[in-house]
Amino acid sequence: MKPSFERGLGLFYLGLLRGASLLVPGSQRAEWRREWDSELWHVRHSCAPVDGVSWRAEREVTAFCMGAFQDAFCLRRHGAQADRSLAAPQGSASHCMLVLGAILAASYSMTLLLPGVRAEHFLSRYRADPGLVMIQDANSHKAGPTFSSKQFRAWAGRRQKYFDGLAFYQITPEVVSTAPHIQTGWEVAGASSNLFALLGLPAQYEAPADGAAGDLPKVILSNDVWKRDFGENPNVAGSIVSVGSRRARIVGVAPAGSWRLPGRVDAWLLEPDSQLAAEGAGYVVAHLTALGRSEMWTTRVPITAYKADYREDDLLGVSLDRDQAPPWAVYLFAVMLALLALPAITSVSLGESSVSSHRTSWPRRLYRWGFLAAKIVLLMPIVYFASIDLAYWNVAFTSSSSVYIQLTASFSTCLFGLRWVLKDQRQRCPVCLRQVEHPAQVGQASRTFLDWNGTELMCMGGHTLLHVPGLPTSWFSTQRWLYLDTSWGFLFAGPGAGIKMK
Repeated sequence: MKPSFERGLGLFYLGLLRGASLLVPGSQRAEWRREWDSELWHVRHSCAPVDGVSWRAEREVTAFCMGAFQDAFCLRRHGAQADRSLAAPQGSASHCMLVLGAILAASYSMTLLLPGVRAEHFLSRYRADPGLVMIQDANSHKAGPTFSSKQFRAWAGRRQKYFDGLAFYQITPEVVSTAPHIQTGWEVAGASSNLFALLGLPAQYEAPADGAAGDLPKVILSNDVWKRDFGENPNVAGSIVSVGSRRARIVGVAPAGSWRLPGRVDAWLLEPDSQLAAEGAGYVVAHLTALGRSEMWTTRVPITAYKADYREDDLLGVSLDRDQAPPWAVYLFAVMLALLALPAITSVSLGESSVSSHRTSWPRRLYRWGFLAAKIVLLMPIVYFASIDLAYWNVAFTSSSSVYIQLTASFSTCLFGLRWVLKDQRQRCPVCLRQVEHPAQVGQASRTFLDWNGTELMCMGGHTLLHVPGLPTSWFSTQRWLYLDTSWGFLFAGPGAGIKMK
């Protein structure tokens, strides 16, 4: 019984070791299995008694076999960490480019998704005619709707000396039927038929003239409503919708960002002046003649009108071509200020190289400078889109406050972004462009004038050491790269160790 019992224990122990070996990575499995088999033989012969079976000895052998499982789990854990570091190195140049590209994509997406930001971004496409003015009540402190359609018709029916065109619009909520049994709420601007012509606004997907529907009021959709309620259908022009109790014909779509007048509008209902709603107040837009333009020295001009009883009415003409810098001009000004302020908060030097025959080749140097240029190229649009996202995401902001927000955001983001770019570049190996790691303090502060002291960092590819002085001196004022020859390569096992210097 004794030999068979010992054989049974031996098979049990071998089974445990075989199970542990299955947890070891395949490339190392055979080697560890041989190692464990030899150690098992040694443990059994050193612990087993000369005669009989000792349960204490068998417990020790069993503990050794269970320890093999701990070794296997440790090998698998370290192997997974090594695979992750090789697959997606956190300090690599490609990882840096990927992060910057993701930030740029996110900021640009926000620009396209936020209506206020999108309109301001495309502002340069639809600059207002310098002769266009919004007429307001001079005694009113709010630029809201102040005129009735009756008053507008009275002005439009008279011969004007300073204006050669007048238009009116009034915004009211309406229930609109876009299809049978499909209703939605729109903010509809009931406007005089010459509004878009006076403003010079384009319309996309315009419908051809149709005599059968020529007597119906015309509707121009906003770009947002066209996308939301009509699925960006390019053939939407010519469709019939019901606006309240009236049927109207869609004649086109206003491009995104083209509407720059007060009020949020989902659609414009263009009608003859005689059919404009009599109740409620609206806005009046006028186009100046050459004589009227010569009288307008600033963006605001006082206007005197006469009512039906010949009493004077004090008005104010406010230019639609606002004396306000466009977003790109504010951005360029902020970038210029950031470039002037950059040397005050960080060094613009990328460090020196120690005297050594081991230097990088010209392709490697060009790769390093190209990487620096690529970071700056990605940073600049990030600054622009992020600043206008912050400045115009809230339509409640006034135009002047949005300009100040954009200027502050552009300056701060550009200044500290360029500071990060230079700092990141100074911490990257000139050979493999990976970030140096493992900082170590070298030297003593009391021996500053006899020898250098500061921080030493190493490239895990074995290419360079970075010396950063703790106290800049006349002979060691900035960080310095120490290039290592290939004899140091066996000490490093990090990614990029195979890159050689020429």
